[in-house]
Amino acid sequence: MRVRKLVVVVAAVAVTAGGVPVAAWAGVETPAVVSAVNLEGARNFRDVGGYRTTDGHTVRTGVVFRSGRLSGLTDADLGWLAAANVSLDVDLRNVKERHDEPDRTPAGARYQVADVVSLEHGLRFHDNAAVTLVKAIAAGLLTGSGDLGQSIGYPFMVDFVGADYAFGDLLRAIAANGSGATVFHCSAGKDRTGWGTAVLLSLLGVPRATVEADYLLSNDKLGDPEAVEPSWLRAAFAEVDHLYGSVDAYARQGLRLDDATIAALKARLLV
Repeated sequence: MRVRKLVVVVAAVAVTAGGVPVAAWAGVETPAVVSAVNLEGARNFRDVGGYRTTDGHTVRTGVVFRSGRLSGLTDADLGWLAAANVSLDVDLRNVKERHDEPDRTPAGARYQVADVVSLEHGLRFHDNAAVTLVKAIAAGLLTGSGDLGQSIGYPFMVDFVGADYAFGDLLRAIAANGSGATVFHCSAGKDRTGWGTAVLLSLLGVPRATVEADYLLSNDKLGDPEAVEPSWLRAAFAEVDHLYGSVDAYARQGLRLDDATIAALKARLLV
């Protein structure tokens, strides 16, 4: 089932499909490692490493993995994760998703919730929600998006204060996990997980074209050429530019990452 709910606006936003094949991104190199792991019970599972940065570094493999839901992991899958030294699982899903399909994790791994749509910090936005909504709908119509709900949901992942706490917690958890590898996920591993990955790779210095190509790999991994589309990701980056001016400013002001955390992410993930 590919429909999910992303509730970050005054009403629920349906998370569904619309996209462009990865093949459209000819000339953008993606590492072989992204397709090297195929867990039986976790769709869209892959390593975020292997990409080159603009300053000549490479994102280290075997440190951070992204995935869809982990509720269906087989014993063999759990054995692979244990062998890969996965010691932390960060769950971006909402409370109903977590209740209905609880994670299976390797023995000894820590489990952490970073709920992107939590109202723990109130229904607060950085900009006028109505204005953001109208702009998102207009942008979706202009780009011919296959799903206006997604066109709306992505900028709200930046505008919604609760999402700031979730993505900030995710990145702090990755930076602090010195005992092993981290896996983070939502339900399909493409939207909330896609944005979290895009922010992480951008902070590490991976070029935007490569970030977009990694995002579009969800279409191949899920066997659905319309699972994601580039206009959704670009809408989130456009909201970052509108509110903060850059991803670095978004990380520091929106996600509240300090210099030590950003330095730790780079030390942990760049070679």
